[in-house]
Amino acid sequence: MLPRTADSLSFLYLDIARIVQDDTGVCAEVTSPQRGTESVYLPTAALNCVLLGPGTSITARALSTFARHGTTVVITGSGGVRCYAATIPDSLSTTWLERQARAWANDDLRLSVATAMYEQRFGRASVPPGTSLAQLRGMEGQRVKAHYRLLAQQHRIGRFRRAYDPASWDTQDPVNLALSSANTCLYGIVHAALLAIGCSPALGFVHSGNQQAFVYDIADLYKAELTIPLAFSLHSSPQPEAEARRSFRHGLRLFKLLPRIVADVQRLLAPDQEIELPDPEEQLVDLWDPVAGAIPGGVNYALGEPL
Repeated sequence: MLPRTADSLSFLYLDIARIVQDDTGVCAEVTSPQRGTESVYLPTAALNCVLLGPGTSITARALSTFARHGTTVVITGSGGVRCYAATIPDSLSTTWLERQARAWANDDLRLSVATAMYEQRFGRASVPPGTSLAQLRGMEGQRVKAHYRLLAQQHRIGRFRRAYDPASWDTQDPVNLALSSANTCLYGIVHAALLAIGCSPALGFVHSGNQQAFVYDIADLYKAELTIPLAFSLHSSPQPEAEARRSFRHGLRLFKLLPRIVADVQRLLAPDQEIELPDPEEQLVDLWDPVAGAIPGGVNYALGEPL
């Protein structure tokens, strides 16, 4: 049995390596002048996301193993700054995709989900009844600026301004470098979790018009706790990008991010219901009926008997 999404390891970043499948499993071959070629086996069945940086290559057999085990593979640029492509693992159920699509297509439901996301960030008690979405966006902007200002004062780094410019990446300050790198890791983890439970990364409720819109929605729930404080703590690091990835991965063990992502997505899409997903070992593909909804597949409805 493969581990549940909530129990899997978060992510693994690799660069300058060759990923191959042998008779034992998937391994990363790393070559150096001092040690020659070394092979490190990867726990594919327990990994949610693999970030492949520059200088990596992967064989078709290894990639198919990742897909079969439900591991998302993201092709990233230097420092994990850009995302060029991502695989889509096989999902066993469309339960949450259908709920997401219904909520996204209905303006009233979409507004309620977006409002619930902001309320989770602020705390429900701090949002007055009847607050509009525009007001919530304004509150979020003020909150982020205040958070930046407080952390800048704590670390004594003077005035901070968020900047993200891949064209002039090497000229940015360590806090911005660390924040962009940590956010990229966070996006990869959220993307993998959404695909594993069957949601679409493109159908966002706050963000829109991007294939990663829902990823950005969910990632924003955790940045104030995870990536922003981490980035400011690395303000004097000589290698803020690499340090951000390592520190972020270690911090996830205490934060238990993957169970939170799964629980938060399910709560947002079905706030008033306790839902048990069908056993994947027993689940068959259902048929749609305009009156009855989902009806069992694998049945000869001319005779009313199983095929």
